[in-house]
Amino acid sequence: MNKSPDPASRSLRTLSVDIGGSGIKVLVLDDAGKPLTKRPRVKTPEPSTPAAVIETIAALAAAQGDFDRVSIGLPGLVRDGVTETADNLDSEWVGFRLSKAVSERLGKPVRAANDADVQGLGAISGRGVELVLTLGTGMGSALFVEGVLVPNLELVHHPFRKGKTYEEHLGRAGLKKQGKKKWNRLLAKAIKELDRLFNFDRLYLGGGNAKKITPKRPPTATIVPNVAGLLGGISLWQDSTGHRSKN
Repeated sequence: MNKSPDPASRSLRTLSVDIGGSGIKVLVLDDAGKPLTKRPRVKTPEPSTPAAVIETIAALAAAQGDFDRVSIGLPGLVRDGVTETADNLDSEWVGFRLSKAVSERLGKPVRAANDADVQGLGAISGRGVELVLTLGTGMGSALFVEGVLVPNLELVHHPFRKGKTYEEHLGRAGLKKQGKKKWNRLLAKAIKELDRLFNFDRLYLGGGNAKKITPKRPPTATIVPNVAGLLGGISLWQDSTGHRSKN
């Protein structure tokens, strides 16, 4: 007689959420980080208040089937589940207890991090110094040394040229104002400056505007697909030894 599979023995399923300034995406991952569902994308609500975004996440989650826990990447500084900055979202996000609010809404444990950090976790090799730059509505950054994240790095808000930051020049507004050709020249200049600063071994370029990058780029650079921002969510549930956390 065949026995039904024990639900407790199945792989833990993680709902990975990527909150962007223009779009929100979700995907369910198995315990090894492999996708179990398709990846829907909807526009980020306007105004992009925490309440509106969380309701959007809940609606997307309802169509994804069963999951046990949630990972969230958000464009801003996230410390201990609290969003300290979110420049491309509504001002209500500053000081917002993101992990707690989503956990209460979905009834699942939640871990949250900066979206560039999450994308990097889904892309890096884990060897040497690796820099991640995301190019979308704004600009994000993440730095890893031997696979370990350097926390709370917000280098894109540092001055770049003419009194403006990296993000102001290389985010979507900068691309629209300067045009693709000049934007690519400034990106190449920024990469050279950051290479002198960090002496990185590998560079990963992601985000929705990575497709606007001209073919000429450093040999150390790799274009990262957008799905990395969701696949990296599984790493938020790894313990310090690299094993999957069960809670």
